[in-house]
Amino acid sequence: MQEQSNSYLITEPIGRLMRRYAIPCIISLLVAALYNIVDQIFIANASYLGSYGNAANTVVFPLTVVALALAVMIGDGCCAFVSISLGSGQTQRARNSIGSAVLLSILLGVILTVCYLLFSQQILTLFGGQVTRRPMPVPGNTSSGSPWASPSICLGRP
Repeated sequence: MQEQSNSYLITEPIGRLMRRYAIPCIISLLVAALYNIVDQIFIANASYLGSYGNAANTVVFPLTVVALALAVMIGDGCCAFVSISLGSGQTQRARNSIGSAVLLSILLGVILTVCYLLFSQQILTLFGGQVTRRPMPVPGNTSSGSPWASPSICLGRP
């Protein structure tokens, strides 16, 4: 196995290195934002979702961004710490930090899940609604009901 040399990180100008590593990150964030826009377009054009689907997507998107921000924070911080540790020859310290980052990611995932579930209950209470089950429309099915049900929020409107 041939070891790659990272000496170009020392000799290259900072501007060139920033372009080389920042542009793929910027493109990935733009693709993620475009993904949300395309979701909104398709959901709005679905006859059985309409504005309720767009409203749900609009509520969930910021929550997704918060989860992504925390994941990137942990990942980038761990990456920098591992690089510093490996550069100074402290291999065990680098391995321990990776384990800690994975454990922290799992812990934050559980905490965010609990917070989001509590948040959803607060939204329902705020609007005086309740979670109900009603038949989910199936495209091409002309019957009045479907054996499949999806959770929906009932706010007292028909």
